[in-house]
Amino acid sequence: MAPGSRGTGLFRTLLIRCTTPGPGQARTGLHRCLSSLPPPGTWTSELSRLCHRDLHRLSVTDPDQFWGSAAADRLRWMKPFHRVRDCELSSGKISWFLGGKLNVSVNCLDVHVEKHPDRVALIWERDEPGTEVKITYRELLETTCRLANTLKSHGIQKGDRVAIYMPVSPLAVAAMLACARIGAVHTVVFAGFSSEALAGRIQDAQCKAVLTCNEGVRGGRLVKLKSTVDAAVKNCPTVQHVFVSQRTETPTAMGELDVPLEEVMSSQSAVCPAEPLDSEDLLFLLYTSGSTGKPKGIVHTQAGYLLYTSLTHQVHTHTHLTDTPGTHTHTSLTCQVHTHLTDTPGTHKGACGELLF
Repeated sequence: MAPGSRGTGLFRTLLIRCTTPGPGQARTGLHRCLSSLPPPGTWTSELSRLCHRDLHRLSVTDPDQFWGSAAADRLRWMKPFHRVRDCELSSGKISWFLGGKLNVSVNCLDVHVEKHPDRVALIWERDEPGTEVKITYRELLETTCRLANTLKSHGIQKGDRVAIYMPVSPLAVAAMLACARIGAVHTVVFAGFSSEALAGRIQDAQCKAVLTCNEGVRGGRLVKLKSTVDAAVKNCPTVQHVFVSQRTETPTAMGELDVPLEEVMSSQSAVCPAEPLDSEDLLFLLYTSGSTGKPKGIVHTQAGYLLYTSLTHQVHTHTHLTDTPGTHTHTSLTCQVHTHLTDTPGTHKGACGELLF
């Protein structure tokens, strides 16, 4: 067999299979796309052997086969989806992985803890020289669960909005994952924006809580975060709690809304059941910069964002699993490699998606 003929032959077989509607597969016109499921194990047994070029062509010629196979085999589902997509382009109604339920934090943490709990998940390159911190998957899961239980104990539940105004740190990662674990919708606001910019995003999202730090450390300079939050929430009546982490030793004045985060987390359980969430439930809101007008909130949902991040990481960055620090350059929330976080501007290594704080 000539080199590459196996992959090419497999691609042609799949392409023929894809262009012929199978039993139960409906195509109802150009404006609406209804699809059924590809056979279980298709990605693992067939598509994973295709080269990048053939994968791309298949994703264009039959997105149902491509994305359905990837979703079924790459993600852990609490309830399997029964249809890949239902898209009505004329009205802008787009639904993916209908009927499916999962939890992003389970896919990011639990699946790895089950296999290698003591493998390093994050390497935090702190602003202070020589203070590198390594966080294992087990530690990150425990921190995430304690933070999730803290949020729940203060009335935060599925669908509530939470603003995260924190510097780059493992706790900021845990904050995002904690929200995902209980079904709360988080919005990350760059910890350098003004109180007015922060307030505008909190108001638009109708956030019920804010997660922040007393201060941030960036390029050797202390950045006061808590005082910025204090000024912002004065104009945000929806905020009921401000959870404050101590990044530095500088004392912080605490008000009626404020909750000392580490203190409360220490009394919480390190186990938090993950909320089953629909594929199209909100995962997070990310606002535009506002440089051309009022910031616009971009909505990302559960399964689609998780799968796209996972697949993009594999196909486009070619990162491989390693136990040797510093031997990779690209990372993602959903992959099994170390993530480098750094307080120094412009020196973070491969933070992906919303990890671009």
